Amino acid sequence: MARPEAGYEAAVPPRPACTYTSCYCEENVWKLCDYIRSQDRYPLEEFYAVFISNDKRMIPLWKQKSGHGDEPVVWDYHVILLHLCSGEQSFIYDLDTVLPFPCPFHVYSVEAFRLDDSLRPEFHRKIRMVRADLYLKTFASDRSHMKDANGKWQKPPPPYPCIETAAHRSHSGKAVLAGGSFHSAQCGGFACMKCLKFLYQVRGPQDILSHWQVLPKP
Repeated sequence: MARPEAGYEAAVPPRPACTYTSCYCEENVWKLCDYIRSQDRYPLEEFYAVFISNDKRMIPLWKQKSGHGDEPVVWDYHVILLHLCSGEQSFIYDLDTVLPFPCPFHVYSVEAFRLDDSLRPEFHRKIRMVRADLYLKTFASDRSHMKDANGKWQKPPPPYPCIETAAHRSHSGKAVLAGGSFHSAQCGGFACMKCLKFLYQVRGPQDILSHWQVLPKP
């Protein structure tokens, strides 16, 4: 299995040392961004939170820790961190994958995303990229979307307080991002990907940004 290219220094600690809570991927990525900001090793503008979902809230991803064999895990949404390096290779940070951490972009694309061509339309993925500095400023969640109708946690929450911003302190049932929820039934703001063939052909940041919707700096 491919490993990060020689000379690349990971932007965050090894996987076991990272802040992680199962099923709270959006907060895990926020914590990664916060760590990167605190270290000042790389420009924060090189990193993007990548939201993956669709209208049906059913997106298959392979090589996930909760998967079995070569079967995909079907999430309602998933969030990963993309580092668009100044070098030739970019990297994905996904705390829920069995792939390397960080993982070369082309390896993650082939192994975890695969192609939409063989999937039923309801499983086609949609992607939205949010620059890390904007993500740190605008993301907030009261975690109530992780409670059932009786108010019980579906999955244990992180041990730290809910993430808040000056503008967004509490939003019942929603995780807020840039003035809206990424749980929108219509996935407004997600760029529809008919297939992910381009992932095999990406050669640099400009190619990536031309296919993935990016929220601009506020």
